[in-house]
Amino acid sequence: MALLHITDADGQQWQYLLQPENICIIGRAPDNSVTLNEPMVSRYHAHITFRDNRFVIVDGVIANGELKPSINKVFVNGQPQTECALTDGDLVTIGKSVLRFEQPKEKLVVSLNYDDERMGRTQVAIGAQEVIRKALISSAGAPATSQQLAALQRKADILALLYEMSQTLGSVFDLETIFDKATDIVFRVTPADRVVALLRDDPGDGAITAEVGLRPIALRARDEQQMVDAQGATIGRTITRRVMRERVALLSQDAAADSQLAQVKSIIAQGVRSTICAPLVGESGVHGALYADRLDPFAQFTRDDLELVSAIAAVAAVAVESVRAHRRLAREEVARANYSRFMPDYVVRQMLEHPETFKLGGVNQTVTVLFADVRGFTRMAEHAPPEQVVQLLNRYFSAMTEIIFAHGGTLDKYIGDGLMALFGAPAAMPEDANNAVVTAVAMQQQVQRLNDELRSEGQKEISVGIGLHTGVATVGYIGSERRTEYTAIGDTVNLAARLEQNAAGGQILISEAAAQAAQQNSYPLRPRPPLRVKNRTQPVEVFEVIWQKPQERRGVTGQLAG
Repeated sequence: MALLHITDADGQQWQYLLQPENICIIGRAPDNSVTLNEPMVSRYHAHITFRDNRFVIVDGVIANGELKPSINKVFVNGQPQTECALTDGDLVTIGKSVLRFEQPKEKLVVSLNYDDERMGRTQVAIGAQEVIRKALISSAGAPATSQQLAALQRKADILALLYEMSQTLGSVFDLETIFDKATDIVFRVTPADRVVALLRDDPGDGAITAEVGLRPIALRARDEQQMVDAQGATIGRTITRRVMRERVALLSQDAAADSQLAQVKSIIAQGVRSTICAPLVGESGVHGALYADRLDPFAQFTRDDLELVSAIAAVAAVAVESVRAHRRLAREEVARANYSRFMPDYVVRQMLEHPETFKLGGVNQTVTVLFADVRGFTRMAEHAPPEQVVQLLNRYFSAMTEIIFAHGGTLDKYIGDGLMALFGAPAAMPEDANNAVVTAVAMQQQVQRLNDELRSEGQKEISVGIGLHTGVATVGYIGSERRTEYTAIGDTVNLAARLEQNAAGGQILISEAAAQAAQQNSYPLRPRPPLRVKNRTQPVEVFEVIWQKPQERRGVTGQLAG
C-alpha cells in the first residue's frame, strides 16, 4: 500500500491512496486526483504513474500525446526533478505544498505448490489453547521426580517463548518481520529441517476448502542446499486444510513408512519422515499455518515439538490480527480523510461501518441536486491579484461546504467558482429536498455575512445564484481507469444546472418537483416564468424561494453567471 500524506499551502492535511492501476494527477484544477489550490501550482502540474514495479512522479501531464511540463517544477527531497522513482519517505514539494510518499518495502516470497493426496493415520493432534493451559498449570505436593522436572522445564520453555514472541512482535506491523521471527524461533527450539509460514489472504470463519488461497510468506532451511530444494517444495494441502478446518495442530510421525502416507508423492519425493502443521487461529478466524518437516529418515518430531510450534503459531496469529487491524484502520483513516472532504461525518461513519449498504458503481435513485455559482466572478478575477482571488474562493467554499455538511448534503465537486451538492446520496432520507432548500437559504445568508466582512476589508462584494431540482439520477463511482469520482449524472443534474444558470445573484430557483418534495419547507415560494429546456417538450415550472424580508431584498442583484 502506497500513500501520499499531503500538507497544502494553508496547512490542511489529508491522504491519498496510490494504486498501481490508476494515474494520480496533481494540480490546481478541481478535477485532479490531488487538488492543490494555490497560484504557484499549474492547473495540471504533475502526475504519478506505476512503472517497473515502482511509483514514478513526472513533472507535467500528457496533453495531445506530448508531455507538457509545469511552470514552477517539481522538487523531490529539495531537488528539481523531471522524473523520479519514489521511495519510502521521499518529500515532494509542489508550490508551497508538501507530499510525503509512504510505501513500506515488501520482501520477496517463495512460490510453493500443493497436492491433495490423503493423509496417514499416525498423527497426534493438539489445540493451541491446550498447550498454553498446560504450560500455566503448576505441580504441587511431593518432591518432583526427574520426569516431572522435565515437564516443568518444558512448561518454562513454552512460557519463555510466549514472552519472547510477545515482546518482539508487540509493536511490529509488518507481516514479513513477524514470520521471520516465528520461523527463526521454530528452528531454535525444534529439530526442523525446513519451516514454511503460510498466510491466508481471506481470513474468516468460512468453510476451509481447496480454493482457499495460502501463500508462503517466510521460508527457512537448515543449509543452503535444503534452501534450494525448498524453493520447489510441495506442501500437502490435505494436512493444511484439516489443520485450518479443525483448528488443531497435527504431528505426522514416520511419514515415509506410513502405509497411507506412502501414497503422498510430495512427502516421498522430498524424503520427509516427520511433519508438524499448526494453525494460526485468531479471534477473527484462521489466518494460515506454520508447516515444519524433518528429512532425516532416523529422526522424528516429538509431542514437545508439536506443543512448541503450536505456541509459536498462537502468538504469531495474534500478531497477524494486530497487523491487519492496523492496516484496516490505516485504510479507514485514508477513506475518512478523503470522504470527509465531500460528505458529512455521519455518512462517512455509515460508509466505513456498513460498506455493504452502498451499491458502488452506479445506481438510479432519487436525489435533490443543488448548484451554486458566484455571479460576475470572471470579471472580478480579471482585475484582482491572483492571491486575493484564491483567498476569496477558499473563504467562500469553506463556508459553503460547512453549511452543506451541516444539513446532510454531499459535496459533489467544485466547478471553477461554483459547486454542486447532492441530497439523498449516498444515504437517502425523507427530508432530503427540504434540507436542500434550507441549505440554499443558509448559503445566501452566509454570503451576506461574508459581504459584510469584504466591505470592511475594502474588497468587492459577491453574489450567488442557486438552482435546485429533485429527480432520479445515476449515482455512484463514475469515470475511467485513470480517474473515478463519486458523482451523479443524468437529466436531473442537467436541469438543476439550468436553473442555477437562470438564477440572478441572491436568487434561489427550484423546480416544481423540488417544491413538491420539500413540502415541509417553511419559506414562501413565488412562481416564476416557466423555463424551456432542451429535450423537454413541456416548459419546466419554476419557483423562487423567498428567503429575505422585503426590506432586505434591495441587496439582490441581477448579475448573470460569470
